[in-house]
This record gives sequence, structure tokens and C-alpha cells, in this order.
Amino acid sequence: MKKLILLIITSAVLVSCSVNRENAYTTEYADNEITESLFKDESAKITEDNIKRLLDGHYSLPKELRVAIISIENTKANRYYYYNQNDYLTSRQKYIDCLKENLDNNTRIKATLWIPNMMTGANPSFSTIREAAVRMQADIVLVYSISEGNIYTKHKVFSSNHKAFATTQAMIMDVRTGLIPHTDISTKEFLGVKEEKDKKAFNNDEKRKLLQEEAVLLTLKDINESINKFLNQ
Repeated sequence: MKKLILLIITSAVLVSCSVNRENAYTTEYADNEITESLFKDESAKITEDNIKRLLDGHYSLPKELRVAIISIENTKANRYYYYNQNDYLTSRQKYIDCLKENLDNNTRIKATLWIPNMMTGANPSFSTIREAAVRMQADIVLVYSISEGNIYTKHKVFSSNHKAFATTQAMIMDVRTGLIPHTDISTKEFLGVKEEKDKKAFNNDEKRKLLQEEAVLLTLKDINESINKFLNQ
């Protein structure tokens, strides 16, 4: 009888310890979870306590996501490579369609929303972008920037090689916390070979635009693959 009582007491103590440890772990895990922004003001510095919380903490995205998308670029510099406004807008629409098609095909994406410039102004800050995304009830924001470089030409005996360069930068911002869990940058070149008899034709702005577009689309392909990898992990 004494042995039975002792066994019951011992079992009760072990269960109590186990429960306490589990509760302590759950509490500690919950305390480290980041569920709101620790960036209190656009111009304010992050406090030491919040720095520690950001570095030691964790967060998770919802399973289904509403994505807001916005482009930030040097418009004047990029337009230099286009003959007219229509060519510029046509190219931009191709890039938008490339990104949107990829997001629409991802099973986690519930909706894609474009942030119009009228909501953010010409040179928006991260805080301005986040506020616009909140008004659109987006979970994350895809921010991207396209830079189109010069076209270089190397002449050969019977042909010329024309090379276009482009760089695309992208990042994903979590609207709830203001954290940026994913960034990527891609620089690509596109080589176009023209026969010498077509040399004059290449000087046409339409030909140059097509080379430039192909270089940009190569970078967007890289960016799309990177985004898919992040969302599917």
C-alpha cells in the first residue's frame, strides 16, 4: 500500500513538472512572436529593446495572401531609352503582366492589387507604401524597381553584336509587422546579333526597345522564381 501511494505521488510530481515546462515553453514562444510593427514612426530610431525583439523573434504569414504591388523606378532615366510615351507604357504593361501572371498562378495568392501612384506620390517611403497597403487590406507588398542600362555594340566583319543590360530589384514587405522577409536582385544581359545589311535597321528605336525589353523580362523571370521559392517554403 505504501509503495502504491509513493508511486502515485511520484507520478503526480512528474506530470506537474511536464505541464509546467510545456506552459513555460508556450509562453516563451508566444512572447517572441512578432504580431505588430515595432517601427513606431517613420523618422524614429528603433529602440534597443525592439532591436532584440526583432532579431530574436519570429513571425508567420497567413496561408492565403492578398498581395499589393508597386513599382519604384527612375522614370526619367528609363524613358530615355524609348522613342515615345506609348512605347514606354507598352513596355511597362508587359512587365506588370509578367509579375501578375506569376502571382496569380501561385496557390497561396488570393488576390493581386496594384497600388496607384495617386495613393503614394512620386517618391514614396516604406511607411507610405505600407499605409497604402493597409487601406487596400493587403497582407504583403511586392515592391520592385527596374533599371535599364545602355545598349553596347560590338562590330564584326559581317555582323554586329548588340547587348542590352537590365537590373530588377524586388522586396516583399509584411504589412502587419513592417518586416521585410524577402529581397532579391537580378541583372541580366540580352544579346542580339544583326547582319551587317541590317545595321541601319537596328538604329531604329523599335529595335532597341525590343532588345531592352528582353533583358528586363529575363530579370523578371529570375525575380518570379525567387518569389515562388519564398512563398512555397
